[in-house]
Amino acid sequence: MNSKIIQDIKQEITGMAPGSALGWLADAFPGQIVFSTSFGWEDQVITHMIFSQNLPIKVFTLETGRIFPETYYVWNRTMEIYGQPIHAYYPQAEMVQEMVNAKGPNSFYESVENRKECCGIRKIEPLKRALNGNKCWVTGIRAEQSANRQSMENLEWDEANQLIKFHPIYNWSLEEVKNYIKNNNIPYNTLHDRGFPSIGCAPCTRAVQPGEDFRAGRWWWEDQSKKECGLHAVK
Repeated sequence: MNSKIIQDIKQEITGMAPGSALGWLADAFPGQIVFSTSFGWEDQVITHMIFSQNLPIKVFTLETGRIFPETYYVWNRTMEIYGQPIHAYYPQAEMVQEMVNAKGPNSFYESVENRKECCGIRKIEPLKRALNGNKCWVTGIRAEQSANRQSMENLEWDEANQLIKFHPIYNWSLEEVKNYIKNNNIPYNTLHDRGFPSIGCAPCTRAVQPGEDFRAGRWWWEDQSKKECGLHAVK
């Protein structure tokens, strides 16, 4: 991707409210812009912006087969409220079967390599299918979520997936996110009220203690540095 194109887009959307920037990008990439949701606070904010404005942005989620019951509830409730589809991408059954048959259902606890294999099968491969043929990927990433994510920009080129990546609420604080949800009466995952700032697969996510890092509840048995599943490459 020509860096000038990225800079030109940044110049167009700088100063816009997130919802307006999403609308501009939807016009710029008709039929080729998607948003990935895992139904956390940030993703619910962006889903509301897309659905309430009826923007032509496809909303999808990665159905890993290991998510929390509370996540299914907010998924269903969101579809009921907005009357819009949320497209599910599942892992390839044969790949899951092969991994589980060989290593058991909880092999990810045994090593970083096993955990990355599980993430690769349940998340990365389905993501590749979801992004295929698109030119812009919208995410709910915020800078303060982790030290790694502070090195990102709100609009950037994703080399691995060969598309533009946009984080509309990248510079928002958590308080801004929560206030937006409250003011707009947006459904959210009740696990957040029980100490879960980040919500992924049930076996790999736990509540965090006051003062702990945002990502401390993810893969807590591993080394604390660069705990990413591979969905979002960090510099």
